[in-house]
Amino acid sequence: MERYDLIIVGAGPAGIFTAVELLRHGSKKKILLVDKGKPVEKRHCPKAELGYCVNCRPTCAITTGFSGAGAFSDGKLSLSYEVGGDLPSLIGEEFAQQLIDYTDKIYLEFGADPHVEGIYTGEDIKEIRKNAIHAGLKLVDCPIRHLGTEKAQQLYLAIQNYLAAHGVEMRFSTECENILLEGEDSQRVKGVLLRQGSADPVEVYADEVVIGTGRRGADWLEKLCAEHHIAHKPGTVDIGVRVECRNEVMEKVNKVLYEYKLIGYPKPWKNKVRTFCQNPGGFVAQENYDNDLAVVNGHSFKEKKSQNTNLAILVSHNFTEPFNQPIAYAQKVGELTNMLGAGHILVQRYGDILDGKRTWPAELARSNVQPTLKDAVAGDITAAMPYRAMTNIIEFIRMLDQVVPGFAAYETLLYSPELKFYSNKVKMDENLDTNIQGLHCLGDSSGWTRGLMMASVMGVLMGRKLAQRELG
Repeated sequence: MERYDLIIVGAGPAGIFTAVELLRHGSKKKILLVDKGKPVEKRHCPKAELGYCVNCRPTCAITTGFSGAGAFSDGKLSLSYEVGGDLPSLIGEEFAQQLIDYTDKIYLEFGADPHVEGIYTGEDIKEIRKNAIHAGLKLVDCPIRHLGTEKAQQLYLAIQNYLAAHGVEMRFSTECENILLEGEDSQRVKGVLLRQGSADPVEVYADEVVIGTGRRGADWLEKLCAEHHIAHKPGTVDIGVRVECRNEVMEKVNKVLYEYKLIGYPKPWKNKVRTFCQNPGGFVAQENYDNDLAVVNGHSFKEKKSQNTNLAILVSHNFTEPFNQPIAYAQKVGELTNMLGAGHILVQRYGDILDGKRTWPAELARSNVQPTLKDAVAGDITAAMPYRAMTNIIEFIRMLDQVVPGFAAYETLLYSPELKFYSNKVKMDENLDTNIQGLHCLGDSSGWTRGLMMASVMGVLMGRKLAQRELG
């Protein structure tokens, strides 16, 4: 019978930093870290050589494996508690910022670039803020430490080696099918059910189980919550587009802020709409989920640069009773878009949307803005995007054009679908305990965080809590 003190499901930032912080506190726990993807050194996307997505099986190298999806895509660390989800509301804003500062030092120890973007304080930032206020948008100040896609891989390899050298057992290409419970009314965790490849599933036991499966595992965790009565409430899903325009248009904000974060509430519905994951000189990328859903994202490298800047515009959807399937709703939007693109990402010029027409490949070829996602299919994203979301996006782009003149140009490109799944928010206390004894849910899959740094912070906090209980 296999037994551990702690099993961590998911080798993304939340799971990784749980283990790192335990080791930094001198923990002697026997730890097992499992992930359905591959170790860092084996995470390679064939599209880099082939130029097109081959829909890898059984997992996508970009979204699964050691360091998770966000770290492998662009590797940006947001250094403000105002960015990254709702964890500060659970543990307090001041404490959240302290944990960010502490976690950032760990990243530096493992080789992160000491340079911080977005801390410019000159007249340009005042002008940008003034224009944002005039447009009805809120500019969120957030320093950014940019790891870069290729540098992030090196950094996380160093962390992976550190964990291995200190006795953390890691199993890759291993899927957690379920958790195991015991006790009266099954209110205590006793382990997990693991499957490796085509082998029969095996029961592996532990007194504590941490689940940190990221956005990729949000749907799985949602089903787990329903099956085992893990206390939760419906969460938020973000539906939007990835926008791409020339670097010249974004020159000032790229220089001053690197990644500027704007939040608005466009009329008529006043839903929350925000910018996310800006990549100066970056590349639009496709990611594939296990259910064959293709979604769009953005990458930003330290050395390799394009002529374009891309960023996401996301519309937040919060549903109320009787509807309780927000993730399934967003997936349906994505599936419909994929259908129109024959399994590929759709791209459309902003001006064509306003003109009520699809974009044709010949028109795209003549445009000043050339897609960095070469196999995106020119078409009509409005045929799949819900009316409310599309209206919010168009109005937000108009507002943003007052801050960045030229952003709403005819040739600005919109890619779809850009979807962010945040699991139904798991109910936890400040000790990160769920209503199931010994079970903890962290990171983006828990519904509490959004992004690389805050998920890492939640892992650090979990590591501390477990170390305190172990060491007294």
